[in-house]
Amino acid sequence: MTYAVFESGKRLAAGDKLTVALAAQAVVNVRPSAPILIFDPDGRQVDFDLRGSPEDLAARLAPAEPEPEAPRGRGRPKLGVVAREVTLLPRHWDWLASQPGGASVALRKLVEAARREAEAPDRQRRARDAAYRFASAAAGDAPGFEAAMRALYAGDREGFEAGLEQWPADVAAHARELAEF
Repeated sequence: MTYAVFESGKRLAAGDKLTVALAAQAVVNVRPSAPILIFDPDGRQVDFDLRGSPEDLAARLAPAEPEPEAPRGRGRPKLGVVAREVTLLPRHWDWLASQPGGASVALRKLVEAARREAEAPDRQRRARDAAYRFASAAAGDAPGFEAAMRALYAGDREGFEAGLEQWPADVAAHARELAEF
């Protein structure tokens, strides 16, 4: 997962949490009032506690220890199967019961087919939303912002690029990366 840190429209670093936090900390240690913005891979602005030494920062950002496994319940927990309730009309249950393998197999196949079909549009939607969140925080008052966002959601790459022309180069480049045109 790639995070990014910006100061006044210039990207200082991109990478994992620690890399980005250390770059932000280096700037803040020299200029405590520097306008630092840190973004997660989904374009959301995040805050890190930058106090202390680099070792302190690394300790705070280290991945948490995994929690012990919960007691096993019904279903097939080794496979990740979770039992939940599904409400269907009688004709749906009749159709499911007549399918090879029964209702569970038929439902899993239907869900997988729907996931595959929606994968590209879902990825595109997530990318556009990430680009919008980032651009709103990093360039919400920049010239061409509204036009760029309209073009982003219209799928108009040329319009999006035209809207980015007056933005700081690093901010525009990061918006392009997130948009995945």
